[in-house]
Amino acid sequence: MNIIKKHIEYLKDNPKGYWFKRKIYGWGWTPATKQGWLVTLIFVIVTITLAVNVNESATGKDIIFSLFLPIVLMLIIMICIGYIKGEKPKWQWGFLN
Repeated sequence: MNIIKKHIEYLKDNPKGYWFKRKIYGWGWTPATKQGWLVTLIFVIVTITLAVNVNESATGKDIIFSLFLPIVLMLIIMICIGYIKGEKPKWQWGFLN
């Protein structure tokens, strides 16, 4: 079976309606529903917006408070959303687990 089709079947097998399912390889989550993709898209858009809006003349302190700190806070929020709306994460190495 094609690996892409197998991955899509894995994501669709979601009777509990998780927004994020476990990654097939490694630890963490992958978006499984429209809500999960929306949260991920918002994270990416806000991160890119923050990066683009950093001034060229910004000092290290300015960059920490205008770019680094907001991204770290958003990442913490993303991890919390993953724990609340996703499967319990664990290390996996393929479809066998």
